[in-house]
Amino acid sequence: MSALPTLDEIRGWPATVGVPEAARAMGVSKSQLYELIKRDKAPVKVLSFGTRHRVVTASIVRLLEAA
Repeated sequence: MSALPTLDEIRGWPATVGVPEAARAMGVSKSQLYELIKRDKAPVKVLSFGTRHRVVTASIVRLLEAA
């Protein structure tokens, strides 16, 4: 697995990212994040398009800034 992205790197990401990228930024596995999304318990804003999910980058930044 590659190194965790820095907060500055995440700020430079597109407006939304896939679940694998979001999970890596949050330091959790993608399966953990998918499970949180499924239970509507994700700590970040998720846009769902059928079975596809995108995570709002700004919500990742806010989560990490609050940590």
